[in-house]
Amino acid sequence: MALTPKQQAFVNEYLIDLCGAKAATRAGYSAKSARRIAVELLEKPDVQAAIKLAMEQRSERTEITADMVLQHWFDLATADPNELVQYRRHACRYCHGDGHAYQWRDIGEFEEAKTKATQNKRAAPTDEGGYGYTTHAAPDPRCPRCDGDGVEKPFFADTRRLSAKGKALYAGIKQGRDGLEVLMHDPQKAWDNVARHLGMFKDRLELTGKDGGPVEINSTGGVSGLLAAARQAVGDADRSST
Repeated sequence: MALTPKQQAFVNEYLIDLCGAKAATRAGYSAKSARRIAVELLEKPDVQAAIKLAMEQRSERTEITADMVLQHWFDLATADPNELVQYRRHACRYCHGDGHAYQWRDIGEFEEAKTKATQNKRAAPTDEGGYGYTTHAAPDPRCPRCDGDGVEKPFFADTRRLSAKGKALYAGIKQGRDGLEVLMHDPQKAWDNVARHLGMFKDRLELTGKDGGPVEINSTGGVSGLLAAARQAVGDADRSST
């Protein structure tokens, strides 16, 4: 049996995110009863066959397989945000200086500081703390200046050198009033998509009977009786929610 235009629209929308309720709403069905309608549509053999065919045709057109899609979501879900951005604490200038005096990177930095001090008529600095300062060194817990807390420093990775997982997580950058912000895709949403593609999530309707108890159904009517009773319960639930 051929699908109605609305049913076909549901099939097309369902392929976007595999969410029945959202697909039903986008296809033009009532938002209030979208979950119930989605369940009913997904139980129809004709709709199931149309979805399967559409997925197969899409894979042929794009040469994208379900395994490739699943791998993408898995990479995103398991990516480490520290690969993109880090909050670091490194040694302050006094942590590793001789006698915890100010430490210079090298003699060139020291000479430049002396020249500027002379030009500005300030006291010349000394190099008693020695040389070799680097931000790669960890704070010294004995440091009397920073008490071992070091100096905070945000770090942004070179996005050209990200791993496959890092590239999946990376969503661009944003320049705002407070500076540069690294944007990331949502790993939790990626986990949801992994679970959905593996069939761990099902579009289903939870029904309860009187006072929150189980739905009481007279089974003497056979399968048709069960379906009729279930639809009646759904209708009652929809009406009570309005």
